Amino acid sequence: MGGLSITHWLILLVVVVIIFGTSKLKNAGKDLGSAVKGFKDAVKEEDKPVKVIGENADGKTVVAEVKEIKIEKTDA
Repeated sequence: MGGLSITHWLILLVVVVIIFGTSKLKNAGKDLGSAVKGFKDAVKEEDKPVKVIGENADGKTVVAEVKEIKIEKTDA
């Protein structure tokens, strides 16, 4: 009682297709899928270390891998 049966879901699906049409639903599905894929790629990319190239006090080139960067705002 209170739950939706399969017939309720089918009727709801038919009403949504009639109101929005299949092309709008297909475009909405593509947009949602690309947004989820972009989010997953950003999360994977965030975990990768970043290579930083610089020079030390002796003038030698130094390559370091940075896994975490913290930015602090200070009042100047």
